[in-house]
Amino acid sequence: MLELTTGHSTNCEGMTRRDLVRVGGLGVFGLSLPALLRAQRATADQSQIKNRKSEINCIVLWMDGGPSHLDTFAPKPNAPTEIRGPMGVVSTNVPGVQISEWLPQLAQVMDKYSIIRSLTSPNGSHGPANHYMMTGYNFTPVVNYPSYGAVLSRERGLMNNGLPTYAAIGNNPFRQGFGTPAGYMGTQYNPFGVGGDPAAANFSVRDVSPASGTSFDRVERRKGMLDAVDRFQRDVETRQDAVKAVDKFYESAFSLVTSPGAKKAFNLKDEQDSLRDRYGRNTFGQSCLLARRLIESGVRFVTVTRNGWDTHTNNFVTLKNTRLPEIDQGYSALLTDLDQRGMLDSTIVIWMGEFGRTPKINTSAGRDHWPYSTVVTIGGGGLKRGVVVGDSDETAAYPSDKPYRIEDLAATIYHALGIDTEKEYLAPDNRPLKVNYDGKPMVELI
Repeated sequence: MLELTTGHSTNCEGMTRRDLVRVGGLGVFGLSLPALLRAQRATADQSQIKNRKSEINCIVLWMDGGPSHLDTFAPKPNAPTEIRGPMGVVSTNVPGVQISEWLPQLAQVMDKYSIIRSLTSPNGSHGPANHYMMTGYNFTPVVNYPSYGAVLSRERGLMNNGLPTYAAIGNNPFRQGFGTPAGYMGTQYNPFGVGGDPAAANFSVRDVSPASGTSFDRVERRKGMLDAVDRFQRDVETRQDAVKAVDKFYESAFSLVTSPGAKKAFNLKDEQDSLRDRYGRNTFGQSCLLARRLIESGVRFVTVTRNGWDTHTNNFVTLKNTRLPEIDQGYSALLTDLDQRGMLDSTIVIWMGEFGRTPKINTSAGRDHWPYSTVVTIGGGGLKRGVVVGDSDETAAYPSDKPYRIEDLAATIYHALGIDTEKEYLAPDNRPLKVNYDGKPMVELI
């Protein structure tokens, strides 16, 4: 539950301010709504920047566990069966480009995204690799580097159009013990966590809906009770400036909880059934639709996580029956929807996981971790579409053409977002650290 925790002064009946108001629930990644609102005020002077290329947004479709590059966007149809597996290929609407036959809808919209086939990394462990892909910095226990969304929040401001700049749908892409989305910047830059399943009939969002069983009229009554306690306190004690400031944050919290704009942004029932069907009536598909609605309403950076890509066993059964049909439908619908609404030019859409998978199929009909060759798709937000960047060798084991590092991917993302990669922030020990270290934007995409 989200509670008032600004002190424990009581009224004449012994009730604390905490007892009086509970306005919903939030607790993902350590970020609460009041903390977000405090941070908004504390960092207001950082919300303006010189480079206004910058109304560029970003959606990251995070495939947690590491998707197979061979079985998605970098197939090797001429490789031996023990490499290519049972899957065939399908031609895309970009001449000469083929992808997995299990992605037929994405094949027909390849003019809306590009494929990076020559990305390579030395890191094949889930936690460190997640951190690396989401920050552009290889993991070290010494420094917790911030994610792309956290940097964007710091550069653009924590709130936009009454909504958080950075939001996460689904699980945290950062694994426990291997950093946090905010990194050394502090918890105020963690994303607003959208709880629940967007595909569920009773889906609601923590902190945008009241606690279960609590009507908005009741919220307003509780707010009135809080105001009465505040008046009581003003009569019996000298109120410090900090306490007055806290009241402003909670006033903003009430405004967001009861905001028609916020409720509308999260209300998937406003969409036509035909569009919801096009995205797919499953968690991933409806999460993609929700991501579009959030971007449309003012959120600037959204992650959508789909778990279950760590396919050490039964790789092909899993991909063919569940993972790839969902991705094919939801991802293609998102690209088409954004494009039809005129939003793709201002929204980068990235599909990626922490690494690729072994070229050779193991004895359990699975593929194991393989960071040395992986694939990422990216497009929109001013980046070129319908381009294939680089390639891997005949078994998709290592890049054979135009090898790029994770640092280069990060530099490309920051370039598209209009963020100066040479800019420095101070770590907790006052060391200056660049937004991106040594990365170069991919010339094929910019």
